[in-house]
Amino acid sequence: MQTNCEDPVGGFECMMAALLLRRDKKSTAAHLKSDLNRTDNSSGVRQLQELLDSVLNPEKPPADTEALDWCKCLIAGEEGFEEFCKTVRSYDNATLCGLVWTANFVAYRCRTCGISPCMSLCAECFNNGDHTGHDFNMFRSQAGGACDCGDSNVMRETGFCRRHRLRTGENVPSVPRDLLLMSEMVLPRFIICIIQYLRDGYTEPDTSAERDLQKVLQQLEPQITFLEELTKMGGAMRTVLTKILTNQQTFKDLSMGQEENVFAKKNYENYLSALKNSGLVSVEEKAQTGAAEPTRGSETGEDQDGQSIGQRKRVKLSSSTKDPSIMDSLKHKCFLEELLFWTIKYEFPQKMVTFLLNMLPDQDYKITFTKTFVQHYAFIMKTLMKSQESDTMSNRIVHISVQLFSNEDLARHVTEECQLLDIMVTVLLYMMESCLIKSELQDEENSRHVVVNCSEALLKNNTYWPLVSDFINILSHQSVAKKFLEDHSLLMLWMSFVSFFQGMNLNKRELSEHVEFESQTYYAAFAAELEACAQPMWGLLTHCKVKETQEYTKTVVRYCLETLQIWFDAIGFVDELAPNQVTFHLPLHRYYAMFLSKAVKCQGLDLESLLPDQEMLMRIMVHPLQIQASLSEIHSNMWVRNGLQIKGQAMTYVQSHFCNSMIDPDIFLLQVCASRLDPDYFISSVFERFKVVDLLTMASVHQNTALDGEQERPMLEGALTFLVILSSLRIHLGMADDEILRAEMVSQLCMNDRTHSSLLDLIPENPNPKSGIVPGSCSFEEMLSAVADFKAPVFELGGSMQQGMYTPKAEVWEKEFDPIMVILRTVYRRDVQSAMDRYSAFLKQSGMHTTGNPWPPYKERTPLHPCYKGLDRLLHCKTLHIVIFTLLYKIWLDHSNMSEHVLCMVLYLIELGLDNQVEEDKGDEVRPSEHCHDSWFPGTNLLSNLHHVINYVRVRVPETAPEVKREREPPASTSAEASNFGQAQVFSLVAERRRKFQEIINRSSTEASQAVRPKSSSTRWVPPGTPPQLVTEILEIHESMLSLLIKLHQKLSAKQNSLSATWLEDMDANPNRHAHGDGITAIERILTKAATRSHQSKRSIQEICGKVFPPVAPKKNSPTAKKTMDKEERRQRARERQQKLLAEFASRQKSFMETAMDVESPDTEAAMDLGASEVKESEVLYDCVICGQSGPSTEDRPTGLVVLLQASSVLGHRCKSDEAKKLPTTDEERIYPADTCGAAHDVRLALMQSFFKDSSCLQSVSIGWDGGVYVQTCGHTLHIDCHKSYMESLRNDQVMQGFSVDKGEFTCPLCRQFANSVLPCRPGRSTEVVSWHMPSNKKTSVLVKEVEDLQEQLGFFPTESNLSKEMELVIKDIKNTTQRKYMDYGKNPGSPDNDFLFMYSVARTNLELELVHRGGNLCSGGASGAAKRSCLNQLFHVLAMHMRLYSIDSAYNPWTRLTQVAPSRDNCLDDERPEVPMLFRDCPSLLIIFVLTMPQPLRKEHFICLVRMLYNLQYTQALAALSAKFSPEERQAWSTSGTLKKVMEISPSLPYCCFVLYPRALGYLYHPIICCPVRLLLLFQEFSGLAGCLGLLDPAPQPSNPMYSASCLDWTVSAFDLMSQWCSEVTGLADTQTLLVQDLQWASPHLLHLPDNYNTIFQYYHKKACTACKKVPKDPALCLVCGTFVCLKGLCCKQHGICECVWHSQHCGAATGIFLLINASVIIIIRGHRFCLWGSVYLDAHGEEDRDLRRGKPLFLCVERYRVLEQQWVSHTFDHINKRWGPHYNGL
Repeated sequence: MQTNCEDPVGGFECMMAALLLRRDKKSTAAHLKSDLNRTDNSSGVRQLQELLDSVLNPEKPPADTEALDWCKCLIAGEEGFEEFCKTVRSYDNATLCGLVWTANFVAYRCRTCGISPCMSLCAECFNNGDHTGHDFNMFRSQAGGACDCGDSNVMRETGFCRRHRLRTGENVPSVPRDLLLMSEMVLPRFIICIIQYLRDGYTEPDTSAERDLQKVLQQLEPQITFLEELTKMGGAMRTVLTKILTNQQTFKDLSMGQEENVFAKKNYENYLSALKNSGLVSVEEKAQTGAAEPTRGSETGEDQDGQSIGQRKRVKLSSSTKDPSIMDSLKHKCFLEELLFWTIKYEFPQKMVTFLLNMLPDQDYKITFTKTFVQHYAFIMKTLMKSQESDTMSNRIVHISVQLFSNEDLARHVTEECQLLDIMVTVLLYMMESCLIKSELQDEENSRHVVVNCSEALLKNNTYWPLVSDFINILSHQSVAKKFLEDHSLLMLWMSFVSFFQGMNLNKRELSEHVEFESQTYYAAFAAELEACAQPMWGLLTHCKVKETQEYTKTVVRYCLETLQIWFDAIGFVDELAPNQVTFHLPLHRYYAMFLSKAVKCQGLDLESLLPDQEMLMRIMVHPLQIQASLSEIHSNMWVRNGLQIKGQAMTYVQSHFCNSMIDPDIFLLQVCASRLDPDYFISSVFERFKVVDLLTMASVHQNTALDGEQERPMLEGALTFLVILSSLRIHLGMADDEILRAEMVSQLCMNDRTHSSLLDLIPENPNPKSGIVPGSCSFEEMLSAVADFKAPVFELGGSMQQGMYTPKAEVWEKEFDPIMVILRTVYRRDVQSAMDRYSAFLKQSGMHTTGNPWPPYKERTPLHPCYKGLDRLLHCKTLHIVIFTLLYKIWLDHSNMSEHVLCMVLYLIELGLDNQVEEDKGDEVRPSEHCHDSWFPGTNLLSNLHHVINYVRVRVPETAPEVKREREPPASTSAEASNFGQAQVFSLVAERRRKFQEIINRSSTEASQAVRPKSSSTRWVPPGTPPQLVTEILEIHESMLSLLIKLHQKLSAKQNSLSATWLEDMDANPNRHAHGDGITAIERILTKAATRSHQSKRSIQEICGKVFPPVAPKKNSPTAKKTMDKEERRQRARERQQKLLAEFASRQKSFMETAMDVESPDTEAAMDLGASEVKESEVLYDCVICGQSGPSTEDRPTGLVVLLQASSVLGHRCKSDEAKKLPTTDEERIYPADTCGAAHDVRLALMQSFFKDSSCLQSVSIGWDGGVYVQTCGHTLHIDCHKSYMESLRNDQVMQGFSVDKGEFTCPLCRQFANSVLPCRPGRSTEVVSWHMPSNKKTSVLVKEVEDLQEQLGFFPTESNLSKEMELVIKDIKNTTQRKYMDYGKNPGSPDNDFLFMYSVARTNLELELVHRGGNLCSGGASGAAKRSCLNQLFHVLAMHMRLYSIDSAYNPWTRLTQVAPSRDNCLDDERPEVPMLFRDCPSLLIIFVLTMPQPLRKEHFICLVRMLYNLQYTQALAALSAKFSPEERQAWSTSGTLKKVMEISPSLPYCCFVLYPRALGYLYHPIICCPVRLLLLFQEFSGLAGCLGLLDPAPQPSNPMYSASCLDWTVSAFDLMSQWCSEVTGLADTQTLLVQDLQWASPHLLHLPDNYNTIFQYYHKKACTACKKVPKDPALCLVCGTFVCLKGLCCKQHGICECVWHSQHCGAATGIFLLINASVIIIIRGHRFCLWGSVYLDAHGEEDRDLRRGKPLFLCVERYRVLEQQWVSHTFDHINKRWGPHYNGL
């Protein structure tokens, strides 16, 4: 509002506004609020308006936040904005949640509680509601959505959460008037300000303007965010906003701007021009320009859309559209309407969408907004079509529309008031008209039909999806669907829309060259038919299920037929199809079929009343039949030149998501046609369409110009299979929905065992929705449990991750397996074979059929619905019987292109005919034969035709055929009758079909009765230029179908007289033996049925069986036939040879695996065989797996073990408690890493280094708990020179390998186990091993001296040889395996002391890990495969060679301090630190140092001496540690009364770890060195067993005497003196107690303990911010070893170019990481430079993974899988078991 400053009052106001601007915002707001609360508030209003004029000036840049701050202060009054928000929220009276979310938000959908299928809940409302036992799932929103909790129109109240169930609105106090007074005054001005910015910023988009629009939106973001904040204040504020947004007067006052305000005026003009450029004009303008103008306007609009109309055939809308104003008029009357207009213009910016949706809980707003949305619907479509970002825009449109149209009341309301249905259909029509092209189907030149162009972006990008989705959504409401079905003009419009898709994506068969470019448009075509045609059809069908809705169905059927008639006329179709064309898209046919099916099945309508005349039926049948024939052609490789895409179409057509909308309606329609048309006409049409008419001749040779030789057989099989499917399929012919579901389920389960989710996916949604329970129908789960058994997942350590599977029950295989349903539902032909193989396996297992391959079983069919009874006439027509007779004859005589499948289908048709008899007139049987001059058989009944004998047949054959070479004279017995039969040879089928068609068209039934004999039309298939050198021959047959069947029985069973004359009587005794079996069984079953149903047949069978048949005479075949026969035979033999070879290979492989599993470490094996008595000088021999030679390892040509070196921190992650640590799932829970083995040893070493000499510290402990090197082998050996050449060949191999050859990685050439090094085997004789067993009676003191002397010997440098070089190389490999930080623990990095420590720690790490693999106990029955393939022996030799290069200074040799009381040395220099006291040293480490530094081979007596001396030290350490823990009272008691006796008594109760773990470690060390297995005992006897074995005790068992640990002590000097000396070293030191008490007892390593329900992890971690970058990661992950939360692939957390997961794996697991991906529920393993997806440890209720949480079903921890994961981690077998590795390039 502008004021004139010359006016004194106005001038005062201007000054006031300026003053107010200068004042503090808060006090100004308070002052204005008090002014406005007065009774006369005009002054306050004026002041406020002036202030707002100044503050909200749209000429200021929108980025200026001053205006926003003013608005916040003015609205809040004297209190702060935050306080104001809280106050307003307290008056929130909303009963709906309405939380709006954008894409990728995690929400829930409960089908049990939902009324609308689109219902969704936010996580909070879902978790606070009770959905136990419901059918719900979690999902990631694709387009965004809003929470429906509290909305009873969309979901049932039982599903509301606690908060929205309480109806909080009822208890909220009313809002005080003054609270929102300022908001009501300020916000209209704020909103018009935003609108003016939007008007001003808009320019017509071209490429450069795109960015400008984004810029405008970015600048406005703070303002729109402020509006969003206001909506979140609750119901009270939303009510105010609704009033403002919908108030027409306010809009009128503010929209145009005042006369004086030029800027506002310019804005308004900009807005009007934007309206015009949208192809939209305001209603007033339209009235002025008259009627002609708008059409022109709309055309120019189209031109601007960039559509060139010239080449396209367009259909004008004006004739069909009810109201042209739908497309091109728009008028805005309130803020909301213009806001939506700009939202569309700016292509639905996310913030605006969220604001508009946040307002929806306000009911008044919802209604107005929905109407506004509908009003702009055409405009939305136009904007969408022009948009560059149609995908994003589509999602945003659906985000809005799904909230509006899911509510039935609202949808009905806008349908009635705003013509919603008219608008939607018109808009869809308009949209599709933009991409129409002329149809090329049938008559390309004269076709008047137009179809959508599937290569247009509109179809390829699914741009139509949001509009179709809305249409489907509103049709799901019964009241709306009924309005649609009642509106005839709308139905006509819809049918014309559907006809745009009829015949789209036409395929033309390439006959000469392969197509250059394979078009992929078929994706778009199938998607369009499914989404735009089929889904609305299913939506309408759900409302046509009861008798009351009969009229709707009749109307739809009527319009379908009318539109089909228009279509036939438009494409110029009369009765003959154009050749070599096929389209898979016939939505009009399918609409007609599905409404027919529903009418008969649910509404009790008579089929006859819905069918057109015969001529129309014949037309309707042609195109669906063409598709069936084309499927066979495609599978017979006739379309191979069209590329792979044509196969893709054939597979998509039958695929589970499409079949119920495509192939099923097509087959049903053909069944309807077959049941009403003449059966002879129908059958001949089928064989003609399948191009096999020429093949159906009695002659052994024929000409077929339509098919090549190798295509004939598959096409004939296709035709017969199609007829079997047509006659036996009952999906729409009388099966109940439950039966259909059962049949679908059984067919899928028979092909393969299925997981629950794949079964759900494979079973068509309609007519059985899989979600929710349809009243009166069986649920999916009940049916599944009735037909299938659940196979729980099996877990093996080395097995692949199996999932829970469903497998058919035995009775299903026995009674319900239906090969016909399987054939119908298979996408890949191999699935049919798979089902048959599984069926055979079942029969063999159950003993029902053990020899040969069984045939597909015959299944009894459910009775036909009375309306379709005519279908059975197909099986009882002469044409089919002629075909059957001919084929039986040809199979019996082994004509070319006959196969077992052909016979199987022929027998199936005979059996179907026997089981489905047609009721005939009685007179039929006794009709005299002369009336049947046009046929071979007397009647149409199969039962009577079976025993009818045919004597002669006249055939047309090429002159070269063998038949011609016989006598040309006809036999004397040839009668007229014979020649009549011959005339009706099957190739006259085509003429027969023509005649029938003419007869129907001419309606001349009188002519038809005097039918002229048809001429042979076999020449029809002969192209011009080929002379048809055909001659007529008469064949002598003298067979009936029964006799041919019996002869085939003989042929199949390869027995003369396979059926005795009395076999029928034997059959009666055992009627059930025919259910399963091969062809012989099938023939017997047919003969039995024929005999029981007809006495005549029974007599014939007995008669035929009574005769003795001569053997089948070998035919004189023509050379071509012979050639094809030989070819077949050769193929068969080749197949058999191949099978034999494969079987042989499999058995070899099996035996190799068995032997490979038993490979032992060669040294060990050799040693085991040697007893103490036999001493042989033989060397150990090794087999090289590359060159295959066997020989010893020598200095010059060493042999090595294939090994994998890997860094490991498994030992470092052990804890004292045997319970795994819990993964934190709340903020209160934590994991503390300080109590792990690795941390404890680091602290101990650091503490020692702070007191003692560094070099001494480095010999007193072991490292390698974190980052130690573990060595494992597969047990195979190879020459090292062979290995080098093998590596060279791998390097030159171009094939992508899962490993890096440059890093030395390879796979074992024999067992393919992953490896990265070769460990040289030391040349050695077996005598060295034997020297262990020599008894020794030397005194301990002598042995101690000998050990000391041995240690004095200097380390020798081995002579330079290939072996020593390899040993050095392998040491280098070991060092390179782990990171530098895990090797340098000394104060001088790289010093020899560090090297020495690292070397003996490698030995310690491997010993400790072997102990862990044995379950932490040497008495647990030994390790499994790991011990067999131990490489410790070779490893110790390599380490010993390397360590003997370091000599220990005798002055510091721990041995002297261990065995002698040393004279007190002078104190060391002040600056030099003392050595580590003996009581602080680690005994196992000392033992390993002694063993590895002494000259090899070590004698047993010396080893036992070492053990005894160290045991004394260990014992003393235990006593010292125990005494350090005494309380003063205990100490006093012991010092006064302690005696040796007391010590003996207490010793068994000393810490267990001191006495069992030390010998345990020694025992394991003893094992590889001695190469002799330790005698294993039960756990509680472990100590005594080990003590005896290690020579600490007499090894004889002493079960009666209690075993004291003190009795193992053996002192060479005074025990008291030595102990005193050791104790004196530690007295006076700080931290004595800490260092005295060593943690020797560590539990087995465990991964974290995970919660049972995955939702617990997901809800806590998927929103958790990363600790490093403080953002919520896109792909959060968890380390399952230590619980660290990391960002997968997160660039924000990269360090030194390495992403966080890889970085963490290096620090936590020494390059091995196990991560759980939160958003995918899968585990990924990182091993060095490679990674692999391991699988998931969380499975759903059906034992199935849910990768990426796509299904969103509840997941539960699978303990077995988690145990397998942990086992692979502990045993370091990730590399061996998981096969799919790839490089991660530090990017994870």
